[in-house]
Amino acid sequence: MYIIAGLGNPGKEYEKTRHNAGFAVIDELASKHNIDIDNSKFKGMLGKGVINGEKVVLVKPLTYMNNSGECIRAVMDYYKADIEDFIVVFDDISLDVGKLRVRPKGSAGGHNGIKSIIAHLGSDGFKRVKFGVGNKPSGWDLADWVLGRFNKEDEKTLEDAKKRACEAIETIMAEGTEFAMNKFN
Repeated sequence: MYIIAGLGNPGKEYEKTRHNAGFAVIDELASKHNIDIDNSKFKGMLGKGVINGEKVVLVKPLTYMNNSGECIRAVMDYYKADIEDFIVVFDDISLDVGKLRVRPKGSAGGHNGIKSIIAHLGSDGFKRVKFGVGNKPSGWDLADWVLGRFNKEDEKTLEDAKKRACEAIETIMAEGTEFAMNKFN
């Protein structure tokens, strides 16, 4: 069983912001595989289903970004999941809009949601799909940038990028992280 989490912030005011790229990918994955994310548990929204023959739990933590680890730890404990079976997708300002980067593990790289997950799991050895949201323009506050919305031009790129992020997750599950890195990075 895989636990697949997308990071974001709950509430209408955060919908379609850069910081909610992880939620958007989980929604796309759920739609593609007919999985309802309708179970409110462990400070998050969960949906159980099957992707390419593998049982999955899709997770959208509702703890706000900086406390994502609280939800993830509870889900991992409940399902007795190994860290090797955990995949997280999240926004990355160091990548151009819509670019993906698959990683088998690593540091938080300044991302507070990932910092929280590492702290709560006690390990950075989990798979990730980084979703590019573009670097903040000079003079912008980082929080204002990531909590801002994409422009119309970027929205077209995002639709394709969400589909590719879903494919990257499916590839990690079916072919392994290294294969996915070679295909999507």
